[in-house]
Amino acid sequence: MPDARVPKQMLSAEQAILQMLGEVAPLTQSVSVPLSDALDRVLAQPVLSNLNVPGYDNAAMDGYALRAGDVKPGQPLTVAGLALAGHAFTDRVPPCCCVRITTGAVMPSGLDTVVMQEQVTLTQSDLQQQILCQLVPVSGEHVRRAGEDIANGAEVFAAGHKLRPADIGLLASIGIANVKVLRQLKVAIFSSGDELIPPGQPLPDGHIYDSNRYVMAAMLSRLGAEVIDLGLLPDDPLAIEQAFLQAMTQADVLITSAGVSVGDADYTRQILHKLGQINFWQVAIKPGKPFAFGKLNNCWFFGLPGNPVAAVVTLEQLVQPVLRKLSGENVVGEVKLLSAECEVPLKKQPSRMDFQRGWYWQGEHGLKVKTLGSQSSGMLSSIANANCYIVLARDSASLPAGETVSILPFSNLLR
Repeated sequence: MPDARVPKQMLSAEQAILQMLGEVAPLTQSVSVPLSDALDRVLAQPVLSNLNVPGYDNAAMDGYALRAGDVKPGQPLTVAGLALAGHAFTDRVPPCCCVRITTGAVMPSGLDTVVMQEQVTLTQSDLQQQILCQLVPVSGEHVRRAGEDIANGAEVFAAGHKLRPADIGLLASIGIANVKVLRQLKVAIFSSGDELIPPGQPLPDGHIYDSNRYVMAAMLSRLGAEVIDLGLLPDDPLAIEQAFLQAMTQADVLITSAGVSVGDADYTRQILHKLGQINFWQVAIKPGKPFAFGKLNNCWFFGLPGNPVAAVVTLEQLVQPVLRKLSGENVVGEVKLLSAECEVPLKKQPSRMDFQRGWYWQGEHGLKVKTLGSQSSGMLSSIANANCYIVLARDSASLPAGETVSILPFSNLLR
């Protein structure tokens, strides 16, 4: 039966994300950075190539450059010279002759084809070398044409593209040393709660160590954000208000952990009402129902639940796409779920989409998955030891072992 604690009007995860994406706009300020510092940065403008790649016709294989029309069965070709990468053969090549060539070397003028060295028989005398082709080649075989990879003037990357390792190499291959990228998103974070103690200090009875701030900072760093750590705050409305005011002047985004529920000491929600415009909801996901979204002047606000797993799930599933849009990244396409056979029974009540932590692997006949122990939202080990979410739809109920379920492999925020 449906969970009576879930209001009927509660937004789904998809509705919440669409509502947030509809309100935020990307950064516009840009900076120029060296290519060596551009990994995971977002391009502020398109990148056009000012040359052909490759810049000249060249050999794709070690072998012999020749005219395909010169090859006749049983008729040898005389080797007229040698072309090496970085050392072109520039003499005229007479008819019925060829040039020994290495991979990447410039194709000699007038020649149109490369025959691999394994497909010729080489004979040598005191005066000359000759080859006999074992196969009749097709004109243009094993030749990389100028501009075949990238043409001069072509768009290499569009504005909004997030640069990956291979992209850095590609930009270097067209001679680009600096790129214009959008500035990094500045994200302020803090944890709040009188029960929290910083790691490294003695742990009094009835207290727990603050883990949320550390996992949030690590995940945000993976997103390429500049993290502003406002620290661990007590359940004191004045201290929380001061942190809000600091974030409003220093950051593009403020993300907090705990304080957005309905408890007597949940001051974060109260301060947000006081200082900013609020669009607050409880989202129909598990874990992570308490969630707040709003704005403090020019600073966007996300209030995450206090339970560690719920904070991680909401940051990855709800906040990540919004931060990516804010940072200027082109976010295209829907999340692609995989199907897997679940080896264990799954407990679930209808009314909330459930992100259960699991481990998936390739079985003999397809993907397999299982949950990893307790699914308590207070146990970070359920995420640290997992590699995917088992995603159960909002209206689904408990499932027996052996059922096919949808899984979502962890993004790079958690891998």
